[in-house]
Amino acid sequence: MSSVTSNTVPAAHVCEQARLSRDPRFDGLFFIAVTSTGIYCRPVCPAPTPKPKNITYYGTAAAAEAAGFRPCLRCRPELAPGDGGWRRGDAAVARALKLIDAGALAEQPLSALADRIGIGERQLRRLFVERLGAPPIGVHGTRRLLFAKQLLTETTLPITQVALAAGFGSLRRFNTTFQAAYRMAPRDLRKRPLKERGEALSLRLGYRPPYDFAAMLDFLRGRALPGVEVVDAASYTRVIGPVETPGWLRVSAWPGDEHALKLELHGVAPARLLDIVNRLRRMFDLDADPQAIAAALSTDARLRPLLKRRPGLRLPSGWDGFEIAVRAIIGQQVSVAAARTVAARLAQRFGQALPAAFAPGLEHLFPTPEALADADLSAIGLTRARAETVRTMARALLDGGVDFKPERTLDDFAARWVALPGIGPWTAQYVAMRALGHPDAFPAEDLVLQRALPNDGSRLTAKVLSAHAEAWRPWRAYAVIHLWRDTMTQPKKAGAP
Repeated sequence: MSSVTSNTVPAAHVCEQARLSRDPRFDGLFFIAVTSTGIYCRPVCPAPTPKPKNITYYGTAAAAEAAGFRPCLRCRPELAPGDGGWRRGDAAVARALKLIDAGALAEQPLSALADRIGIGERQLRRLFVERLGAPPIGVHGTRRLLFAKQLLTETTLPITQVALAAGFGSLRRFNTTFQAAYRMAPRDLRKRPLKERGEALSLRLGYRPPYDFAAMLDFLRGRALPGVEVVDAASYTRVIGPVETPGWLRVSAWPGDEHALKLELHGVAPARLLDIVNRLRRMFDLDADPQAIAAALSTDARLRPLLKRRPGLRLPSGWDGFEIAVRAIIGQQVSVAAARTVAARLAQRFGQALPAAFAPGLEHLFPTPEALADADLSAIGLTRARAETVRTMARALLDGGVDFKPERTLDDFAARWVALPGIGPWTAQYVAMRALGHPDAFPAEDLVLQRALPNDGSRLTAKVLSAHAEAWRPWRAYAVIHLWRDTMTQPKKAGAP
């Protein structure tokens, strides 16, 4: 008889059914550890199924590794999407995980992480063990090793650069840690044949189906900034900083039936790889659990048919928080098309031009806060008041008055932003939704939403809309995306830049 390690893992009979059917909807929601081999696998592993008596189910890869199991070389647990239920929202574990993903434990002790979350070190460790099956340092270590394993398997990066990209301070430390955890040296894994070679560095970004990539591209295409981004029917491409060493990336569907996107990177330093992957996983909402979201929202009669029509609709974020904030200010009470036109002028005039275009349509970076803090924005079509709001926001970001720190709760984040002149609740919530990817952000003042929910020509007040949306927590942002998508065939209205 197989066993389940904690109540955070799906029930044993659910795990059994998902394992036997290799159901990709459960990929990353639990892992299968086989006691007879010492290996742990994803539910979609193509290897012959082990005997139930030899199976233990773990909720996370870190829990399986803490129990002494090694990742399967065939199904590759490093490709499993993360469990968005743990990694998003305002809970202490979610905020801590975002900080860990951002490298908080790479150079600082656990006590510093606990201070940023606002709880004690002992309590944070207890929460991680109870809910993830491993302490924070174990989650951090597993994350680094699995990312290194992916780089060793999918790229031709030298092992020294792989160690740097995964956050290890030295090659010797990386080799020792990898050997101890996986019982093989990194160079032995590298001896396996590579399937992807070429000028660009390519990586798989796994997701949990269903995933509506076409709808994601539609949303991004309508807001793409000429010169900075190019979005066509098959891919998203953009220039990325820093200013001193810019590069570019492309995201497209992975060929075949694999539930993954393909990331191609050009001119990017290895030390930036993990941050880029984390940004893109948030931007394309790759760790969402569609089943959990649908279960919460489908109780609403207005949302139920929308969820059935587009079960794979995700929450589109943006590449950079400052960029999203600028565009949100520009988009206050104007149409999507008008906001995009003004934002494109701003990017062209104040963004750093590249010495030569990386690719057609990729000509300059989006401006930095420093470039806009005292910029004369009178010539790009902004009102005097909105131009001053952009400058005020840029200065506040530089002096720490506002930020995009992962430890912020939604209420804390919004309160800091609405304290700025010219920033109201709509802008703050929109920025939280599209810059942070916060699943519960809700711009109740949005005119499109106020008309879209009743869907009968009437318009709700923000107060009534907010009261109705209480039942959608903690996934209100997904309800927003579904309602916005439902109105996309209508003439463009003010709101939703």
